[in-house]
Amino acid sequence: MDNDDHIDSLPKHFRDEHNQLVKEGLTTWKELRDLTNPEIDSLVRTGKSSPINLRRLRGIAQLMLDIGVKFEEAALLVHAGLATIKVLATSTPEELIKKTGRLERQLGVRRKPLLNLAKAHALIELAKSRQTLKLINKPSLHT
Repeated sequence: MDNDDHIDSLPKHFRDEHNQLVKEGLTTWKELRDLTNPEIDSLVRTGKSSPINLRRLRGIAQLMLDIGVKFEEAALLVHAGLATIKVLATSTPEELIKKTGRLERQLGVRRKPLLNLAKAHALIELAKSRQTLKLINKPSLHT
């Protein structure tokens, strides 16, 4: 799946948010990533969406688009408290494994963990490079 694609389906616990996004014509991951806090607040006022779930979805979209992870990996990172590139860039592979592993155990996941030490290290390095790239491309107030 290309992360710029339409948001086809979401887990059941995001049902109200998905319906609200579709109703408002927000159907791509990029559109979701680019939502501002006031726009999220407006969506919450006009529908059944939860502000927490909309912010989680935005965080998932940011990770998917900005560092190229799959939905499942992005959701795991967000729900484990690793929701931004900045947080990922300042984490250690051991912290990522500990936090995501703890969440997977609490959820009773009976599959191989999504992240291993090598994948965690690669994600951190990618986050660091993306963070540096964002800093370089950020407009200066003095130009």
